[in-house]
Amino acid sequence: MPVRLLLLLVSCWIAAAQTPAPEVSTREAPAIFRTGTDLVLVPVVVRDAQGRIVGNLTQEDFQIFDKGKQQTILKFSVEKPAAGTIPTIVATANEIGVDQPALTSARPIATVPDRFVAFIFDDQHLLPGDFLAVRAAADRQLAEIFKEPGTRVAIYATSGHPALDFTDDRDKAHKTLVSIMPQTNGLAKDERCPDISYYWADLILSHNDDAAWQAAIAETKACLGADVDPESVKSIARSSAIVALAMGRRETGLALGVIKDVVRRMSATPGKRSVVFVSGGFYLDPDMRGAEMDIFYQAIRSGIVINSLDARGLYAVVPGGSVANRGDHPDAASYIFAQRLQTESIALESNVMGELAYSTGGRFFHNDNALLEGFGQLAAQPESMYILGFSPQNMKMDGSRHTLKVTLKNGKGFDIQARRDYYAPDHKADAAEQAKEDIRSAVFSRDELQEIPVDVSLQFFKSTDVNAKLTVVAKVDLKGLHFRKDEDRNAETLTLVSSVFDHNGNFVTGTQKIIDMRLKDQTLDVLMNQGITVKTTHELISGSYLVRLVVRDSEGQTMAARNGAVEIP
Repeated sequence: MPVRLLLLLVSCWIAAAQTPAPEVSTREAPAIFRTGTDLVLVPVVVRDAQGRIVGNLTQEDFQIFDKGKQQTILKFSVEKPAAGTIPTIVATANEIGVDQPALTSARPIATVPDRFVAFIFDDQHLLPGDFLAVRAAADRQLAEIFKEPGTRVAIYATSGHPALDFTDDRDKAHKTLVSIMPQTNGLAKDERCPDISYYWADLILSHNDDAAWQAAIAETKACLGADVDPESVKSIARSSAIVALAMGRRETGLALGVIKDVVRRMSATPGKRSVVFVSGGFYLDPDMRGAEMDIFYQAIRSGIVINSLDARGLYAVVPGGSVANRGDHPDAASYIFAQRLQTESIALESNVMGELAYSTGGRFFHNDNALLEGFGQLAAQPESMYILGFSPQNMKMDGSRHTLKVTLKNGKGFDIQARRDYYAPDHKADAAEQAKEDIRSAVFSRDELQEIPVDVSLQFFKSTDVNAKLTVVAKVDLKGLHFRKDEDRNAETLTLVSSVFDHNGNFVTGTQKIIDMRLKDQTLDVLMNQGITVKTTHELISGSYLVRLVVRDSEGQTMAARNGAVEIP
């Protein structure tokens, strides 16, 4: 290597080594959030002896037990219906397309969507006779909901079709609702030979229940007639059980899958969120409990309440079955056993719907024919609900089930509805995961947070008749931040997320910026008085949008969250 080139490389290396690290650097990062698992959240609803909500309790009134061991309550909040208006910064138009001072207006915008209700109709488990009454009641309830300007509605069916995303269009919602039809697979119940339920089939094939198997043989023989040879009877009985189990798992899997997808979808809407799940009830075998727990976990972490309505209304099962039908049956013992299985199946199907509601702080409307009243209760703005949080001590990361119990120290005469269990994670969430969860929760909320003083201004400039650029300018006051001394520098990191939603609350775009500060003492003194300014931009088209700005610092783990609105003509 020539000497002159070597000297040049050495001099460049020395110069680079002597270049001081930048005091402030900004980098963009994908706005992707994962869920932390350290804190177990337990929604609790308390009612008095007359069924009225009790909303004036404090953290000291509650006790929570994990596998019988009392836990320390670390988080306590009371969730109430949102206020009628949300403080919102309104964007101003920039006519010249260059940077200029932006005006800030904090006037409330009453029509900003702040409540989202998703109706899920389980058309896999709804009987035609039940559904006609359910659909009529739901349609009348929708008419009432759309009178609330800040509410958006979505409609889904567990079969996957039709599906309507969140909207304020009453006509679209009505057309979607009337297009839902119960799905009938195969023969009608009175044409099946034998009529083996999912629960019955699960007992036979998954649990090797001999009594259930013998009853299936007897039922098959009764409906086929005495002339069929025994081996054919057994073969038909087993085939019927296999088909019933496969269809049951498929239909239940579809229902759970849609509920999970809707909960995931709703976690990206900014405001109060609830689900109204309408079904004729369904059985959940033990292999599907994990999928159910995933729904509970996601809903609770995202603040989504699941309510459920049993479309069967008021029903009764005669113990031992109808005497008249029993007289026609050649094997009275098997008939009585089959009726017992039917009773157990109905109870288990109802229990699943109750679990979906009670585990997320929702309500379960069942055994009642007043369906319109039921929809009114379930679709109403959520009443007072307590959120308790605790961090399990010495918990093994083994995915095991933990039973929960919530009590009141002086709770005589009160009814407590609370989450009943949770599953331990199989790994511990690190600080980075927890930070992402904090930011994600703040982005998809409408609550204002002011732990960090932040001034926000919004401007838009139209580059064409349709296209526009929205600029979000955040000025962060550093006085409340907790800088960490690192040699001769003061270290702190800010994460800033700027997100845009359309007028129905659907996520449109988002930008995340990381501001790493390693400030000298002199620079810190200056910035303490001036603050720092961070600018983000979004490419949009004409329309109405909501803007959500969230700032979080890494050292003190404090946050700020502000709302904005822009109307681009």
